[in-house]
Amino acid sequence: MDWQDLHYFLALARKGSMFAAAKELHVDHATVSRRIAALETSLGLRLTERLPRRTTLTEQGRVIASVADEMNRIADRVYLQAKSLSAAPTAVVRVSASPAVAAQLIAPAVADFMQKHPGVALSLSGVSHHVQMDKGEADIAVRLARPDDPDLITRRIGTMRFGLYASPSWLDMPPESWVFIAYESSLEHVTQQKWLGSLLNGRRIIFRASDLMAQQEAARRGLGVVTLPCFMGDADSSLVKLAVNSPPPVRSIWLVAYPEHRRDPSAVRVMEFLADIIGKACPPDRHP
Repeated sequence: MDWQDLHYFLALARKGSMFAAAKELHVDHATVSRRIAALETSLGLRLTERLPRRTTLTEQGRVIASVADEMNRIADRVYLQAKSLSAAPTAVVRVSASPAVAAQLIAPAVADFMQKHPGVALSLSGVSHHVQMDKGEADIAVRLARPDDPDLITRRIGTMRFGLYASPSWLDMPPESWVFIAYESSLEHVTQQKWLGSLLNGRRIIFRASDLMAQQEAARRGLGVVTLPCFMGDADSSLVKLAVNSPPPVRSIWLVAYPEHRRDPSAVRVMEFLADIIGKACPPDRHP
């Protein structure tokens, strides 16, 4: 059996069509088809059912795909382990966090960290999605949801609290006349967005943005009322916190990494740094 054939088959299992698999692998449709046919021949099994618009897996194909996926995960772990063992004297540790946490909490503290640990270089990515750590997109992640990957180690390092904020002029306006700033509609599932939705009672959302810092800037300009993490809103002298009857939500903050990084002194220093600065800005509750 050619291991590359298995790689092509896994892409098909993930994507559900020859064309989508070919696009992911940067090859043509015929190459994917040929590779999977070769795998079926070498295994003596029929792995796929080829329909006019899509390709499905047979029962045998689903079993092989499950085993192959586990093999792929092991290969990714081998890569991460090798990277850890061959770390250069000046190690680059890649950290992923949400844009607000990256910009407001981590970045301002990096200079002090670098002075104390000149042999460690930080690469910080502020993204709203969860990076694929098993693909090496980050060494350490700060997340607002506990991952369900059993291979990852997780540590609860803080609690993100929220509140309603606005420019001081809104204090003179009756609450029934408030208008709001919110996430765009595709993010209605976000915890703080759901809470804001429960407060509207027919009042308008006047501006939407996917970026929390854009929402904050709009609120500074007096556009409306916004939901912000308290570490952002409380530190902004141009905003005031508004009283609400409904208790604001809280979200646990998790530090996430693979176990290999606990044996990497540079990664350990970065994890301690992240736990310290986030724990001070967003002190964890006593209970998860």
